Amino acid sequence: MRPEVLALVAERIKALGEPARLQILGALHDGTKSVSELAEQTGLGQANASKHLQLLHSLGFVARHKEGLHVFYSLADESVFTLCDVACGGIQLQLDARLRALAS
Repeated sequence: MRPEVLALVAERIKALGEPARLQILGALHDGTKSVSELAEQTGLGQANASKHLQLLHSLGFVARHKEGLHVFYSLADESVFTLCDVACGGIQLQLDARLRALAS
């Protein structure tokens, strides 16, 4: 891959390193939500949720549309959950190995 492409890939992966963004993506897995709904569901403040949503939108993870005064977000790239499943699976394997080592 060209360095420019690698930089974009790294930027997308870096964005997923923030737990609040993972919370937002998880909340959107159930369907389209407004910023207020996402803030309530994640426990984030509305301004904080908006900041994270702006980044997720700029990187192509979420789509948005406006209805009157409200902005609604939805998943634009559900393949992000494949990446999360791989990462979580690896963490689970490490945890299982540690628990087995402690038990013996």
